[in-house]
Amino acid sequence: MNKSKTLPKRNEVPAEFKWRLEDMYASDSDWEKDVQTVKQLAERIATQKGKLGSSGQQLLETLRLQDELLKTLDQVYVYARMRRDEDNTNSTYQALTDRATTLSTQVYGAISYIQPEILGIPQEELEKWLKEVPGLEHYRILLEEITRFKPHTLSAEEEAIMANVSELASAPSKIYGMLNNADIKFPMITDENGEEVELTKGRYVQFMESKDRRVRREAFEALYATYGKHRNTIAASLTSAVKADVFYARTRKYPSAIYAALFADNVDLSVYDNLISTIREHLPLMHRYIALRKKMLAVDELHMYDLYVPIVPEVDMKIPYEQAVETIKEALKPLGDEYGSVLAEGFSNGWVDVYENEGKTSGAYSWGAYTSHPYVLMNYQDNVNNMFTLAHEMGHALHSYYSHKEQPYTYSDYKIFVAEVASTLNEALLMDHLLETTTDKQQRMYLLNYYLEQFRGTVFRQTMFAEFEKLVHAKTEQEEPLTADSLSELYRELNVAYHGSDMIVDKEIDLEWARIPHFYRNFYVYKYATGFSAATSLAKQILEEGKPAVDRYLQFLKSGSSDYPLELLKKAGVDMTSPEPIREALAVFAKRLEEMEQLIGQA
Repeated sequence: MNKSKTLPKRNEVPAEFKWRLEDMYASDSDWEKDVQTVKQLAERIATQKGKLGSSGQQLLETLRLQDELLKTLDQVYVYARMRRDEDNTNSTYQALTDRATTLSTQVYGAISYIQPEILGIPQEELEKWLKEVPGLEHYRILLEEITRFKPHTLSAEEEAIMANVSELASAPSKIYGMLNNADIKFPMITDENGEEVELTKGRYVQFMESKDRRVRREAFEALYATYGKHRNTIAASLTSAVKADVFYARTRKYPSAIYAALFADNVDLSVYDNLISTIREHLPLMHRYIALRKKMLAVDELHMYDLYVPIVPEVDMKIPYEQAVETIKEALKPLGDEYGSVLAEGFSNGWVDVYENEGKTSGAYSWGAYTSHPYVLMNYQDNVNNMFTLAHEMGHALHSYYSHKEQPYTYSDYKIFVAEVASTLNEALLMDHLLETTTDKQQRMYLLNYYLEQFRGTVFRQTMFAEFEKLVHAKTEQEEPLTADSLSELYRELNVAYHGSDMIVDKEIDLEWARIPHFYRNFYVYKYATGFSAATSLAKQILEEGKPAVDRYLQFLKSGSSDYPLELLKKAGVDMTSPEPIREALAVFAKRLEEMEQLIGQA
């Protein structure tokens, strides 16, 4: 596509570079028809309230109606949002999105009685119905998942109180969000050109990649000095959020806050502990990478503000979209002809919205409805990072394609715990392919550095965050007070351990906990590290074993939520209750690091 200095309007983008939402609805009037259908179905399902415990047949009919309702609502909502994402200035699709959002709220209000009523059915009665009512067996996994929470579900009156408390419990996150996104103001700093510019969170990332060390240091010190002025307020908000997690866990009779958080995915605590202990065991690898960074930057002291500046000069790797597509197809050939055929269909049949245009939503994502093929939004730029992003999003897209194709709507979605596996596996295979085919030394070093940074950020860094979360929740459960000082001291100890003796752990980084919004979404970040590790292990099996590993992996993609995440991964060939997949991922990191060290030694 021809690039100009100004962004094209949506109607100026050639059709071959736009996704085809007409595959979902041929026209907006067809969308309107489904809106009316959703409203009618919602009215029907509301009339079933109070009846689910009366008979197995009644339960079956209501669950089938719920599937039909939510399946149609999904398509209505997804279409409206994706139309708006094409051009956020389009008032027609702003309005459609608002209507879809309101409709969604109404629908979930209408079906809110279903889960509590199922929990009210005696277990022996439910088992009897499952055996006697034709068709109800289809919902066994869904019903087992609902009833699994029974020991942690309170009486109707207590649940009503908990629902009312939820708004209070979310207050720390909201307060932090307002401070962090609206009220906090950073000072001016002097950029590379000697000009005074305002520091913002977005610019901070750019400044940390600046080749001018003074700029990096100035931005680093200014950012944390600003957070330092609010350290006690942010400490109060974070400790309140942790106390809310502990309150919920205790009230619902979970052994601990971490146990409660992992229970939703049916993940054993050993998975979390294995991640931390295995990464701890292999921290010398991280320390080697830090030493390499220090050597490449040729500095006497490596500081925390030197962590993000590229250590390999940017090489000329201009990769147009068409080239990226062909490279990805070639890289993913180890996944077999079936996968390759679907991938090719996705690239050529209106799945991908490729280039940026005026008003288009930024970033990248994969989405779609059960009744449509998947879609991928890109804002493609001709570089390595965007090629990897495209491979990543197509991994999500094909996971959804297979899951929707092979599973009934009830089990067509997949849990967040496994969501990043398919996308990261595609990136792993792409990296392997590029390193197999790239002979230029500078390009190899650039690719190796890209991988090492991805690993550092996704595995080592997220595991350090996960360990911090576990420690602060444990201290709260042991009734140890958390203050700005104690949080900073704990965070400093982790940084010293994770970065090693070649890193000067600047006092400013002690406050980094104050700028991590993920800490308000408890025990979530570990999934980044486990997903990366699982994907690395599966990619290795695919490259070494061939068809048997591919068959296991494709079955994983086709499984949706028909089993728990850990069981699905076991069937694919990865046991995340064991430290082995994490060790395999670390072995790949070690191999890439060793090659980087050798290439630098030859320079």
